[in-house]
Amino acid sequence: MARKTKPIRSDIAWSTPDRIEVHGKSLPDELLGHINLGDMAFLQIVGRMPTAQESKLFNAVAVTLVEHGITPSALAARLTYAGAPESLQAAVAAGLCGLGTVFVGSTEGTAKMLYEALPPGTQGADLEQIARDVVAGFRARGAIVPGLGHPLHKPVDPRAPRLFQIAAENGFSGDYIKLEQLICAEAERLSGKMLPVNATGAIGAICCELGLPWKIVRGIGVLARAIGLVGHILEESNNPIAVEIWQRVEDEATAHIRPGAA
Repeated sequence: MARKTKPIRSDIAWSTPDRIEVHGKSLPDELLGHINLGDMAFLQIVGRMPTAQESKLFNAVAVTLVEHGITPSALAARLTYAGAPESLQAAVAAGLCGLGTVFVGSTEGTAKMLYEALPPGTQGADLEQIARDVVAGFRARGAIVPGLGHPLHKPVDPRAPRLFQIAAENGFSGDYIKLEQLICAEAERLSGKMLPVNATGAIGAICCELGLPWKIVRGIGVLARAIGLVGHILEESNNPIAVEIWQRVEDEATAHIRPGAA
């Protein structure tokens, strides 16, 4: 019996020898020189151009995720480039592979948590009770609430309040941001620790306000951090530090087993 086939279909883009269209817009005539990179990313993800307010907020989110210093992803990219300078794309990919549940990718965990606690379209919910239930659930499972706390930024992650301010200025300070802040307060109350909403927690909540699916929220971090990693690789090519880092780690990590160690 012949296998039944299904149509092969994509609604994103098409091209001919003299035309390229992306989501119904001419790339040369309607997009090039008319929109910025963040708006292009929004168009590609959502399938339409952002409003002026969505543009400001989405671009702020993307800019936030481009850079955060010599992070594990930047180290991975630099070290990979030191070993394979002929493959910039491999170095970028190595760095991006580290964007998981702890670094950058926790945006996804936050958005998923918020959507599950407050399904889209819910009206008149008791947000304080929902926050208590969410935190209680994570504590019962012995799991970490995503989007809270930061090893460096205490008592406040300076990125989070600024992102919330931009959301409010553009009409996107709704129930998901309120719920994220209430979850933060409840987690701090029960733990007795400072657990500020971090940048990824703020971004997860904002992505919910924008109506973005939780399963692609990490992708915004991927596209933004790729830009940052290219910058790190360029600096690495001009002013190498990866080999120095490798040698120092090698020396310190093995000092206790080398001849003459105390």
